[in-house]
Amino acid sequence: MQDQPAWLAAAWRELGQKEIAGAGDNARIAAYFRDAGHPSVTNDETAWCAAFAGAMLERSGVRAAGSLRARSYLAWASSIDAPRLGAIAVLSRGADPALGHVGFLVGETDAGLVLLGGNQSNAVTVAVFERSRLLSLRWPSETSAVAPQGASDANGAFERALAHVLTMEGGFSDDPYDPGGPTNFGITLKTYATFAGATLDASSRARLVAQLRAIPMDHVHTIYRKRYWQPAGCAVLPSGLDLFHFDAAVNHGVGGALRLLQQALGVEADGIIGPHTRRAIDTANAAQVIERYAAVRERRYRALPHFWRFGRGWLNRVAATRVAARALLSARPPSPSSTNPSSTLNQGEEPMTDTASTPEPKWWGHSLTVWGAAVTAAAAILPALGPLIGLDITSEAVRQIGGDVGAIVQAVAGVVGTLMTLYGRARATAPLMRRDLSLRL
Repeated sequence: MQDQPAWLAAAWRELGQKEIAGAGDNARIAAYFRDAGHPSVTNDETAWCAAFAGAMLERSGVRAAGSLRARSYLAWASSIDAPRLGAIAVLSRGADPALGHVGFLVGETDAGLVLLGGNQSNAVTVAVFERSRLLSLRWPSETSAVAPQGASDANGAFERALAHVLTMEGGFSDDPYDPGGPTNFGITLKTYATFAGATLDASSRARLVAQLRAIPMDHVHTIYRKRYWQPAGCAVLPSGLDLFHFDAAVNHGVGGALRLLQQALGVEADGIIGPHTRRAIDTANAAQVIERYAAVRERRYRALPHFWRFGRGWLNRVAATRVAARALLSARPPSPSSTNPSSTLNQGEEPMTDTASTPEPKWWGHSLTVWGAAVTAAAAILPALGPLIGLDITSEAVRQIGGDVGAIVQAVAGVVGTLMTLYGRARATAPLMRRDLSLRL
């Protein structure tokens, strides 16, 4: 059986999504338009077969045609002659040469093609189309791949991540408090039964438990790669973050880990690695993402009902995984996003910095910017307030006091500066930088 491509796996997860009758619109369909490059379209009654195809391709790291016209895929990527699972099929629609339909090939009949596609009877469905309508079968070319910078399903990335997970999971276990039941190398009995194509019931349980105890290591590798590494999108993450995310996918499930990762990135947590999430991955500093990821994982664990029994082990696992991930970060050259101060997680935010390699921020009193702001405020306020308390204070006097860092600035402006700095430190993503400042009093 052919392995299905990533875009087809993404399409299967959308099966059953359909238009909402009346004034409402299905937000999932609106997301297809967004991820296909047309965020302004939100009406689910707009023809969306090309939007669906484009979104699935983009979510799997393949550049789509970028058009909402089905026939635009006639000029996309490469034409193939033989049917192939997951191939993009472009069909005619009526006699109008401008109209068409596009979907993913999942099967054939004597006279027809079986497509998984969007806007088929106003829904994501599997339907049969006449073979005579086929205009072309297309397949992504090498230039269509747009995996994010730092894609790491190479150079032993999966093997390193798996070795860590197996260390965390240990061998065979059958804790009565574990809802997963019997596990070996972290693989549950239910997962193993699915892999083996067996039905898990009272009559097969003992046999499957015995098989799970003796599971070959090549089966372990296959299960982890196909069930966690690939669906979780680990291969498109920078080294270090891929290991941390893989461990989370194993422990929280693929969907849960994807949402936790998106929380750490600061993007919408919809469980889909679409263009927006990929852009955040490309521009984020991996070290800080790992720190945030660890924090959201810990919060997730603490909310679980079995935390009282497994909590210490879960938190130790997060700590150990964080150390392993950070070790991989320190072993690789700095990425462009971590050395370029203009790279940001989201436009308008402060550049993210590696908290492990950045010196501790200076005390606020060492910052010329803070002192300058304090002196300016004092020069404007104290001359007016001085007579009320029996003091004759001029702007020139305040400037002299500020230059000498005198007692009045420390007592009055220092309080204001401290409060402002405490607020800034709570929000800052980078240490205070020394800047030249000119004051005019």
